[in-house]
Amino acid sequence: MIDSTRVVHISECDKTDKPWGYEVLWASTESYAAKIMNIQAGHRMSLQFHNEKEETIYVMNGELLVWENEDDDDYAGYPPGSIYHVKPGMVHRFGAPEKCNVMLIEVSTNRLDDVIRVKDDYNR
Repeated sequence: MIDSTRVVHISECDKTDKPWGYEVLWASTESYAAKIMNIQAGHRMSLQFHNEKEETIYVMNGELLVWENEDDDDYAGYPPGSIYHVKPGMVHRFGAPEKCNVMLIEVSTNRLDDVIRVKDDYNR
């Protein structure tokens, strides 16, 4: 018999609205965490790095824009199916082009508060 206490629906998971879109934390253990993230068209997350957190991003829909430094004109675009790995200490920023939203899955170590913002469009 399957233990139904180990099963939840995505609607029961923690959703956090962000100025750039939203994220849904759908898995969180002592070892790892997983989120679904939606970046609204024309928006981007903060330029940031993590001291300990390591994460891997899977692009589900849209074109993910990625910056690895403070130059707003220096970025790359990645289509659905792309996988992008972020190691601790690596400066990065994710965004969506003006034409479409981006849907991502992030799997990471469970250091969710380990965010050092370098630059932020929303003055956080």
